[in-house]
Amino acid sequence: MGERTGSEQRPEQVTRLLQGGLDDEQAREQLLALVYDELRDVARRRMAAESAGHTLEATALVHEAWMRLVASPSPDWHSRRHFYGAAAEAMRRVLVDHARKAKSQKRGGERVRVTLGADLAMELDPERFLSVVDALDRLAEEDPRAAEVTRLRFFSGLEMAELAAVLGISERTAHREWTFARARLTQLLQGSEG
Repeated sequence: MGERTGSEQRPEQVTRLLQGGLDDEQAREQLLALVYDELRDVARRRMAAESAGHTLEATALVHEAWMRLVASPSPDWHSRRHFYGAAAEAMRRVLVDHARKAKSQKRGGERVRVTLGADLAMELDPERFLSVVDALDRLAEEDPRAAEVTRLRFFSGLEMAELAAVLGISERTAHREWTFARARLTQLLQGSEG
């Protein structure tokens, strides 16, 4: 057997750091070094879905999300699942805050492109984007795992295999949850328009 590459060891290193606690700055810096490129790729994918005139860049999204992640004196992440869930939530909050700010501006005009799969892709004004976030919050009340799958897929940009690994579920189950979540979000969004 050959030696494992750095990218194959990265999930284990991330898990060890998370389980060891991130009480000191050095541990946080090690974690950031391990996940930064991945978070930046996720942010690029998220921002690629945004309208061309969007003022928030992928690097700014990652930095703002990271600052929110480590804002507490001792983040309590015990697993990769918990960490990536927190990262997805941090990116979601940054985008929501950005949408609220754009909505509050007199001339707003910015639009946010939201892609929840081929059958649910929209270019939204900030108010509509916030409706999507509200629908996702309602989904979380009804089916927390479907909402978690959606947050990881949408806000963290994880592919199905990555998402299944982070959640500790089969890829088939992840697909089933994602299919249900997209359908339910569509219903919730249509209901909010009526």
